[in-house]
Amino acid sequence: MSVHSVTASVDTFDWIKIRAANHLTADTLKMGAKNKRKHAQEDVVKKDAKRTRMQEKTKGKIYKFYNCQLLRDHKLVKDNLYVRDGVIINPEKLFFEEKLPPDEQIDCNGAIICPGFIDIQINGAFGVDFSCDVDTIEEGLKIVAKGLLPHGVTSFCPTIISSKEDIYRKIVPKIKKVDGNKEGAGILGAHIEGPFISVEKKGAHPEENLRQFPNGFSDLKDLYGNLDNVAMVTIAPELDRSDEVIKELVKKGISVSLGHTTANLVQGEDAIRAGASCITHLFNAMVSFHHRDPHLIGLLTSKFLTDRQVYYGLISDGVHTHPAAVRMAFRSNPRGFIVVTDAIPAMGLPIGKHHMGSQLVEIQDKKAFIAGTNTLCGSIATIPKCVQNLKKNTDCTTEQALDAATLHPAEVLKITDRKGTMNFDTDADFLMLDDNLNVMATYIAGELVWHQDWHPAASVLNRQMSERVGCEESAIKNNF
Repeated sequence: MSVHSVTASVDTFDWIKIRAANHLTADTLKMGAKNKRKHAQEDVVKKDAKRTRMQEKTKGKIYKFYNCQLLRDHKLVKDNLYVRDGVIINPEKLFFEEKLPPDEQIDCNGAIICPGFIDIQINGAFGVDFSCDVDTIEEGLKIVAKGLLPHGVTSFCPTIISSKEDIYRKIVPKIKKVDGNKEGAGILGAHIEGPFISVEKKGAHPEENLRQFPNGFSDLKDLYGNLDNVAMVTIAPELDRSDEVIKELVKKGISVSLGHTTANLVQGEDAIRAGASCITHLFNAMVSFHHRDPHLIGLLTSKFLTDRQVYYGLISDGVHTHPAAVRMAFRSNPRGFIVVTDAIPAMGLPIGKHHMGSQLVEIQDKKAFIAGTNTLCGSIATIPKCVQNLKKNTDCTTEQALDAATLHPAEVLKITDRKGTMNFDTDADFLMLDDNLNVMATYIAGELVWHQDWHPAASVLNRQMSERVGCEESAIKNNF
């Protein structure tokens, strides 16, 4: 439970020192790759052995967190939290049946304790692109998973935008569902956004990659390949045979979201009845609200869907969605609001220019632009900032803001039996927050995996990022 290893807040990197210290050329990195892989494998064996020893040492120990405000059943309550073997336990059974006292007590000093944040739409971060980094996707997933811990994200869905068939076949099998630990947030499965979407509302998706499914579900299956690692799929419901595809995906336990679409309200309602449960980044890449046909936005208040909850992701970063639009959505359907970042690889990188795929991106004033233009190229916001913006812009309660980043995404993925709540017998993935909803500490399976007071100097993430920055600078120099 007590973890004293050193880690880093991605907000506190000394980027000037990193850049100055990194003089390795691309050739040098390539020559050393073999040795790095060997050492990396040895490190994994050592870390696994250390983790096993730690688990044996802490197995069965009971931890009591007291002097805190717990988020339970949509309310903050003053109560104690009990954890054993990575699971939240019922203290009544502990005291009256097992008659056991806690082995260790942690004073939370009045902090808010809520479930860990869940991001169901994140395209990349810290220089990693889930749709492009084919050869290094496994390393990239580790970098992002580690980098998300300071932001309170304990689980996420790496998101792949519309790509060619070979990309899906190479990347999706490597996005394995794994539990989180001190090395990084857990992966709940891939969110595949496209390519079965509208050409008219493709957004940043390459038009040459877009598809339809004239043969129904078999077309989707043939393109994606094995679906075992897939948690969510975004499609446009106006495409022919979309209802059939939705039903098949839901049968396989995959959540379906509607997005990048020209669908009208009736088409959206039909898709929800077929089993779809979510709208992808509401307001973005869809037909705008009209009083005679509100299109997908009308799903938030449809009188024909009162028997089911419609969820919707919304980028409340203060850039992609106007505060008035955020208020309108939240007040129409607060129970369905899901905070998403829709972050691009530039999230977590410092101010300046960065090479992303074939584009040169410039970060300034907390926004990411295509370099030399005023064109936004994606979100670089973090989940805590989006949660804070939601509370600020809607005057919602703290409980409602936190539910939008914890309970609601867990509900849309149908994993509330283990994630997204502080219920007994669920995973002890939780956060300590201050009253302004800043992350103070992150716990996964009851283990402290990040704390605001930990010093960043020697973190593994720091070293990984320094190498990426060096390669990135070399690419910019050679190509621009």
